[in-house]
Amino acid sequence: MTVYVIKRILQAIPLLFIISVVSFILMVVAPGDPIDAYRNPESAQQQDFTALRAHLGLDDPYPVQYLKWLRALVFEGNLGYSFQDGRPVVDKIVERIPATLTLMGTGILIAFLVGIPMGIYAAIKRNSLFDYGALLYSNLGYAVPSFWLAIMVLLLFSLKLDLFPMGGMRDNYDNFDLWDRLHHLILPAFVFAFGTTATKTRFMRSSMLEVIQQDYVRTARAKGLSERKVIMKHALRNALMPIITLLGLQLPVLFGGSLFIENVFAWPGLGRLAVEAVFLRDYQVIMGVTMFTSILVIIGNLIADVLYAVVDPRIQYGKN
Repeated sequence: MTVYVIKRILQAIPLLFIISVVSFILMVVAPGDPIDAYRNPESAQQQDFTALRAHLGLDDPYPVQYLKWLRALVFEGNLGYSFQDGRPVVDKIVERIPATLTLMGTGILIAFLVGIPMGIYAAIKRNSLFDYGALLYSNLGYAVPSFWLAIMVLLLFSLKLDLFPMGGMRDNYDNFDLWDRLHHLILPAFVFAFGTTATKTRFMRSSMLEVIQQDYVRTARAKGLSERKVIMKHALRNALMPIITLLGLQLPVLFGGSLFIENVFAWPGLGRLAVEAVFLRDYQVIMGVTMFTSILVIIGNLIADVLYAVVDPRIQYGKN
């Protein structure tokens, strides 16, 4: 396993290089200029934008700009500095992580606590009223766009009923207030959990239906084991394999996959940071968030592979 993990890490290096090159090319060919954020058409006195471009390194040829960024990343571990406020990109990313962890971690926790039991019970009670209801909910979760649901929830519960705040993470910035934090968290966490729970339910139901039809499950029943032991001890462990794949892939989603939800609810997380950087043409921040999310994708897939071996000891890596 150790050799396998090391090989996967080494294989990820050229992949990250390709991602960085493609991301940089797409970024610089997109319309707009970082200097536009400094321009004030109502002001009679304008800055010396030529000197500002030179200071930010925007006058350099694109290959030179990329190589400077790459050299700082490889040799200094530096993702650069924001064009807008001069702060290190790493600091801006790190300060947004707790907000994203709070929001998406809550949504994913709800999805696993609700979606997995729902999928198991729907498979056991196949073609029952509960199973039809679970399938209907799964289809709705797939079909309803998260940004549309976020807007509808905000209109109903915040504007119409005035039960929850319009957005943000908290009202009380002086002292920590648990209820204030939860009050802001409920709506965005629900929106995120709505679709994620549907995914878990569908995958768990399909996987469980396949497993309970296997010979070893029928043999366990023939031995006189209770249905609970058959499901929990024999079927569930193998049925969890597809869910483990989802768990690994949820890691990048946790940090950067919910751009719409964070922006609709003005939640100060990584998703909102990425959108702000795109609108402001803050190249350094865009590259930093892209690389951070790409690394999470690789780590998520690696975690999924490791968990495969934990759940199923028959899976061994690094052997022919």
